Amino acid sequence: MFPRLAPAVLLALVITAAGSHPGFAAEDSVVATVNGHDILLSDVRAAHRRLPQQYQQVPFETIFTGLVDSLIDTRLAAADARRRNLHQQQEFKDQMARIENQVLQRMVLSKTIKEVVSDADVRSRYKKSAKERAASGQVKARHILVETEDKAKAVIADLKKGGDFAALARERSTGPSASDGGNLGFFGRGQMVPAFEAAAFKLKKGAFTETPVKTQFGWHVILVEDRKKSEVPSFEDLEQFLRNELSREAGTAYINRLRGEAKITRFNADGSPLEGAPSAGQKKP
Repeated sequence: MFPRLAPAVLLALVITAAGSHPGFAAEDSVVATVNGHDILLSDVRAAHRRLPQQYQQVPFETIFTGLVDSLIDTRLAAADARRRNLHQQQEFKDQMARIENQVLQRMVLSKTIKEVVSDADVRSRYKKSAKERAASGQVKARHILVETEDKAKAVIADLKKGGDFAALARERSTGPSASDGGNLGFFGRGQMVPAFEAAAFKLKKGAFTETPVKTQFGWHVILVEDRKKSEVPSFEDLEQFLRNELSREAGTAYINRLRGEAKITRFNADGSPLEGAPSAGQKKP
């Protein structure tokens, strides 16, 4: 028999096998009573929605019994705690105040995001993203990585004389792709360090950099062997990602606005003044 109280209860809910359960048709039917207090089907469905995302993927009917058991246990334990007057203790009141603030924060963020992020906004972000993806494309490149600018210039000089790029890469490159002739395959924007990416995407097919490119790894000579347009995912494939992205931006903007309107004074952990940190709502001099 599986443990029924947290934290093991979630595991029990997922792996508890259940057959068919009568009464699912009545949306708010009573599924259990605890000392005369009803537990409704809507309570069970709400508990299911509160589970972590991976557990929500388990069919409701499969974990129905486990969810009801969990709600029964919660009612019993809470009633016993009240009989012991634990709800009168300061620890309980402090935790309830913290939970109240957290719930209110989630509610106001959710309301703000719903007011700010519309379906039209998601469509607009998709069009912009699709346009950028189509325009950026991908390049297929090779590179030769060396320790100094002079060594990179020597490589470029040999290439201009007709040297084979792959052979020079195998001979001189210190990068991990040296054994494969410096081959990096196809890549899109955002996959390489900025300086490398900027140089590679400026090159036409068949061209190499005639000026060494410096990054934190050393000095590069880059050859672009091919270019192709990026495939643009459908709106349906990107919709949830874009909606989440817009929601994060809206939430951040909301919090930043509140901070800008508030007077906030920060202190060090020992309570001493935090020097050099202006209060929120005040501009740095």
